[in-house]
Amino acid sequence: MANLQDFDYEEIKSRIMELDYPAFRADQVYDMVLRDKEYSEATNLPKDLIAKLAGKFRARAVEVIGRFKGKDAEKYLFGLEDGNVVEGVYMPHNYGNTLCVSTQAGCRMGCAFCASGIGGLTRNLTSGEILGQVLAANRLNGGTKEKRAVTNIVLMGSGEPLDNYDNVTKFLRQVSAERGLNISQRNISLSTVGLADKIRQLADDGFNVTLTVSLHAPTDEKRNALIPMNRKFPIKEIMDAAKYYFDKTGRRLIFEYSLVEGKNSDAGSAEELSRLLKGLPCHVNLIRLNYVKEKGLRGAKDKDVDNFLAVLEKNKISATLRRSMGNDIEGACGQLRRKFLGEKTGVGADDQA
Repeated sequence: MANLQDFDYEEIKSRIMELDYPAFRADQVYDMVLRDKEYSEATNLPKDLIAKLAGKFRARAVEVIGRFKGKDAEKYLFGLEDGNVVEGVYMPHNYGNTLCVSTQAGCRMGCAFCASGIGGLTRNLTSGEILGQVLAANRLNGGTKEKRAVTNIVLMGSGEPLDNYDNVTKFLRQVSAERGLNISQRNISLSTVGLADKIRQLADDGFNVTLTVSLHAPTDEKRNALIPMNRKFPIKEIMDAAKYYFDKTGRRLIFEYSLVEGKNSDAGSAEELSRLLKGLPCHVNLIRLNYVKEKGLRGAKDKDVDNFLAVLEKNKISATLRRSMGNDIEGACGQLRRKFLGEKTGVGADDQA
């Protein structure tokens, strides 16, 4: 059954009119949607309208089935109608509160250090299931449509956003719509392993979110070992697409770089990365790798992290070491989902791969 959170305002209005109700009822229904309410909470709607809607559509796309508080972040497990689960992370900051959302159940990119792709892709999320994560977290933290508790969004949870292009871009339109939560696309970051054709399409379709490329290596040889998709879209194609996105949007590019012991964290890799990015309007987020036991890769040692950052700074590459958040609540995307599914089925996470 479809859910109302899959629909934008005009789509809801159309369905209300088809049921022979006046247009102002669409405003009330859409308000219910944005406040993440169930039909039972919609006290301003006629009972006959509620009955007709409930027979066709679920009110909400996701349900918070797990909430895990850490010292500096909070992680949610979102249950979907078909029994799948995805994860989100709520990170309060002094400049606003960021929610990391998932765009797929599982992932087919197969990155060497990521838990999301263990077991492959289950399915794409609908636009409403992505939006539902935002609406649920907003309500859970005391937010409303008018005074949001979620002010920034990063599409960096389970899944590759550009591998679910149509649903993700509909979500971007929904969440940034003036009638919707009205979160500026400038406050939304989309992380991709580098699907170069979709990066160009994103620019051509008029979006201006912050593009974050999960680069993680400065050469094709090193990146092939970490990111299998690099064989389809090698670094030159990705960089050309990223430059195209900058030229179309004027938005500074972000490159993410997880420092993996023995793979990409030596001073030579830092010099190679500096040459690759020199002259490009960009910033590098260096990341201390969250350990995923199924993958077996370790984060770089502190001295190597410091040396890597020092090389970038010496070469005038804008870079910072991202503050690690969520380690105490299994912050790496996919870990809690796998743990939950293992407990639900009685199969250990190690046996699910």
